[in-house]
Amino acid sequence: MAVPAPDRAFLFEKGRVSMDVNERIKALEEKLIEALKKVEDHNDLQQTKAEFLGKKAEISQIMKHMKDLPEEERPAFGKAINEGKQRFSELIERKREEIRRRELDQKLKQERIDVTLDAPDYTPGSVHIIHRIVEEIEDLFIGMGYRIEEGPEIETDEYNFERLNIPKDHPARDMQDTLYIDGERLLRTHTSPVQVRTMLRYGGGEPVKIICPGAVYRRDDDDATHSHQFYQIEGLVVDEHTTMSDLKGTLLRVAREMFGSDREIRLRPSYFPFTEPSVEVDVTCANCDGDGCGVCKQSGYIEILGAGMVNNAVLRMSGYDPERYQGFAFGLGIERIAMLRYGIEDIRHFYVNDLRFNRQFT
Repeated sequence: MAVPAPDRAFLFEKGRVSMDVNERIKALEEKLIEALKKVEDHNDLQQTKAEFLGKKAEISQIMKHMKDLPEEERPAFGKAINEGKQRFSELIERKREEIRRRELDQKLKQERIDVTLDAPDYTPGSVHIIHRIVEEIEDLFIGMGYRIEEGPEIETDEYNFERLNIPKDHPARDMQDTLYIDGERLLRTHTSPVQVRTMLRYGGGEPVKIICPGAVYRRDDDDATHSHQFYQIEGLVVDEHTTMSDLKGTLLRVAREMFGSDREIRLRPSYFPFTEPSVEVDVTCANCDGDGCGVCKQSGYIEILGAGMVNNAVLRMSGYDPERYQGFAFGLGIERIAMLRYGIEDIRHFYVNDLRFNRQFT
């Protein structure tokens, strides 16, 4: 029978191993213990692991001899090898945990914090004024039983215009300079499409009472009073008993919450294709208390929003029977509310991220 190389320490005589495999593994284990004493870090440990448990490790080479043994000796031989590998792994993992604890102790010593030192100065942040007003208005309407609905900022022509009684050849489209993505998709010019989507979802069979906050976009040149992007909150109420007096009462409460409990409003006839009748809503000037000044151009009032009773054509296209249901809708420009409320003279201040401006509202 062929004799294995002497350095493997196995000599086969008549199919039996002349050297006990357990003794060989024990010797390797003692050698591993001595090697681990010299290991200082994880790199050393990985090298030691490869030396004793890798493919070229001696215990792996011993395992190759199992094929040369009689079948009755192989189970005991394999068991001895596997138990040896298990002990080797436990010794290595124990050393790994020791290194980890030692490194953690060193790191804690280096990063120790003296809790008796004075804390550094810091400047707290704040919610942006636009979002603060949005949250304030949302809280107001939630308290009145409204739900908040949201929709996509990339809209279709159908929802942004046609279902709001603005067909393709309608002159009212000239009132809104639109940013088109392609022939059918666009950046929404108002949040009214959310109202349409909500009515369609309700299926024309139940009342609607919602507000729709969000960003809207217009093809506009930015200046002190215009921006290509701004924020709106639109409201919609549809049921069997809604009247214009309900609309006025709702808007009066909004005006007094935003500008002061002594404010008054007035409604002026206007035109919007999605409401009929339509009104512009003015609030008494806070600067002169309605007496007339340069801010309100001597009128005593400042325009704040547009509103009206929902057009029957819009109700019908959204699945509601105008013989049974009626409703009102309104739209607030958040930047305009903020400018009037805090005396801000330029809408661009909201978007330049000047911390000096933002910190005024901390």
